[in-house]
Order: sequence, then C-alpha cells, then structure tokens
Amino acid sequence: MAKYRVLALVTYLMDLEKKIAFTKDISQQDSSRLSTEINGASPPSRFSSQNLTLFYNRVPKTGSTSFVGLAYDLCSKNKFKVLHVNVSKNAHTMSLSDQLRFARNLSHWDLKQPSFYHGHVAYLDFAKFGSLSPLFINLIRQPLDRMVSYYYFLRYGDDFRPHLIRKKQGNKTSFDDCVKDGQAECDPNNLWLQVPFFCGHHADCWTPGNTWALEQAKNNLVKSYLLVGVTEQMEEFVAVLEATIPNLFKGALKLYRQGSKSHLRKTNRKLPLKAETIAHFRNSTVWQLENEFYEFALRQFEYVKSRTLKPDLSDKGQQFFYEKIRPK
Repeated sequence: MAKYRVLALVTYLMDLEKKIAFTKDISQQDSSRLSTEINGASPPSRFSSQNLTLFYNRVPKTGSTSFVGLAYDLCSKNKFKVLHVNVSKNAHTMSLSDQLRFARNLSHWDLKQPSFYHGHVAYLDFAKFGSLSPLFINLIRQPLDRMVSYYYFLRYGDDFRPHLIRKKQGNKTSFDDCVKDGQAECDPNNLWLQVPFFCGHHADCWTPGNTWALEQAKNNLVKSYLLVGVTEQMEEFVAVLEATIPNLFKGALKLYRQGSKSHLRKTNRKLPLKAETIAHFRNSTVWQLENEFYEFALRQFEYVKSRTLKPDLSDKGQQFFYEKIRPK
C-alpha cells in the first residue's frame, strides 16, 4: 500500500511541475507581449508584406480617381487586392455600428491581404474599436481650387464619364456670379471638407470653422497617416509611395509618367476666378482654417519628400546603418 502511495505522490509532483513550467512559459509570453505594446512596437508579422493593409480615405475632387487608377493597374502585377468602400448615399461618415463592422472586417479579412482600400470616408480611429489600424494615406488640394472644380464638375462633367448627365447640367452660371448673387452653393462654409475628413467622426469635426476640428485634423495627420500628399504634386506623391512601399507601388511612377493615368478625371470646363471672388473667400474663417490645414500638410509633405527622394524623384535608399555591435 505504501508503495502505491509513493508512486501516486511522485506522479502528482511531476504533473505539478509540468503545470508550473507551462504557466511560467505563458507568463513570459504575456510579459514579452506587454513590453512590446508598452514600447509602441508591434510583432513583425503584423507589418509583413503579406499582411499590409493600406486605406486611402480619399477626399472628393483632389485627383483621387487618377491615383486609384494606378492602384488598379498595378494590383495584378504586384499581387495585392484593391477594394472600394462605397458608403450609402455618398455619406462621408458611418453609423457607429458600421464603424465597428468596418474596423473589425478590415482588420481580420486575411484573404484580402495585402490590400488597398479606398473610399470617400472620414478618418476612423481603429484603436477605438480594439482593431489594428491600417496604414492611412491621402491627398489634399488647395481648398478654393477644390471647391471651384466641384462646382463646374456638377455642370459640365469630366472626361472620365463624358456622357453622364450631372445634376446641374444646363446651368451656365459662373462661379463668380454665383458668389456675387449670394447663392447657397457658393457659400464659403462649403469649403469645409478637408479638415473634417482628417478630423473624423466627432460631431464637432463637421461644424464649419471649428478650431478644435482643425487641431484634431493636424494631430491625426501627424500621428495616424503614413503619407499625405497634395494634388499639385501628385507625381512626387506617387514617387514617395513607391520608395516607401515598393511591394505595392513598384512601377507606379513610370506608369504615372506615361500619361494615361496622370489626368484620368479632368473637369471639362472651368473658368478662372475674379480677384473679388478670391478676396471674398479669403476673408472667411472657413477658408482661413482650411488653408491653414493645407499649408500644414504641404510643409510636412515637402519635408518627407526632401528626406526620401533625389531631385529626379528616385529613391535615396536606406540612410541609416548599424555599428559598434558588441560582442563581436
């Protein structure tokens, strides 16, 4: 009987030792994972070329159709998926439930990676929903130029779909006359679009002239966007992306320079503005805040470009290295 008791005790102690070792191993893994999260880094597999997810939450009338055309031409060759996010009724914000669905879906749709998502959707904070954030990119345009382009686009269409009837077709009122007559369509408050697109889904983001929204937009641009370019320098924007994410954009600059994709959607007719029209907008708070955001983004893009590209827009390559490695 004593022999069986000793055997049972030995077996128990062996099992206990295994459980302690297993628990210690799990604890070490959790500790390592926690340390990684605290230091702001993520496991390498999350950012491998196979798991890369890019989200271009494109601002309307900034040349986005031309840029997206490059992605569609490159996706088969460079082996990535392109997906258009179509929000019902052309809304630029999502309901809370749709935000959650989209964040969870985009973060876990492994069969569609590497991937390039695009759509006219305001910035979305994925961390708020417990999801990994994609790499955000965007293009913005001088605010008054963007508004004027959209005004004439609604009347004359573009060369992308020249036979499509636009909702203002037949209305030949110039933008200058629209402003002079005080029509609602030309109200300076309608400039308020690029700031809220970067600000996000908070109600105050969409209040024209809100200074908090401007600061939030700047903060998101710096902290959450891999790259924000300007329409006026789209070629340089393409070059920086190719240098930074070659597994998606290899060959993009050459394709852009061929001309077939550099002006894919050009408004058919656009009249130059009178000086008094320009002065009218520049006196408005909304223009001043939108222009401040544009200038802020432009300065950052110019800085990024100077650090990334040579004068001919080729990649400068890696500019750091390791040394004094010990022990040898």
